Amino acid sequence: MNRRALNGMEKVLGVKHSNTLNCVNNLASMLQEQRKYIAAEKMNRRALNENKKVLEIEHPNTLSSIDNLTSMLQKQGKYKAAGKMNRRVLNEREKVLEVKHSNTLSSVSILATMLQDQGKYEAIEKMNRRALNEREKVLRVRHPNTLISVYSLAYLFDTQKRYNDASALYLRASEEFSKTLSSDHPRTRECFEHYSSMIHEMKSQGRDI
Repeated sequence: MNRRALNGMEKVLGVKHSNTLNCVNNLASMLQEQRKYIAAEKMNRRALNENKKVLEIEHPNTLSSIDNLTSMLQKQGKYKAAGKMNRRVLNEREKVLEVKHSNTLSSVSILATMLQDQGKYEAIEKMNRRALNEREKVLRVRHPNTLISVYSLAYLFDTQKRYNDASALYLRASEEFSKTLSSDHPRTRECFEHYSSMIHEMKSQGRDI
């Protein structure tokens, strides 16, 4: 369906029309879900290249295309290329938007996730703390995006076996997710399961809880 829609838009609107490029992005997302990463990367690069020609590098659609390509590269383990793309979009968003803008902070979070895949814990903590601090200021303490930052930082500390630091953040995230999303929400359950797993590990090691 997406390929048929894309072919139709290319004929009627042209290959550089915004609706055509949105369809390219949708097809890339579908291919990514099917784990057809090479084909998805090809589509993401096409959308990015066309957006750069038609729009400016600072345009939100262009930066979103870079985000999509970054995600695709990360899933393939191409961390160096993904890091370069992500830092580029972060720098542009800091120039065009504000450091505290939600899209800028999303780029910060994406970079933190990528660094975590590479085990760069000191850099990850710095990025996660930045995202959390700014989201607490711009959004509110209980906003879902703020709580995701709390959860991410808790998980980071958990993987480093910094259990006391992780425990306080896990509890905060779990309790607030329950209030804002519901106790049955997948994000709430996931957070609580990670917290429970950490507690079990602490008990098995004879640590105080």
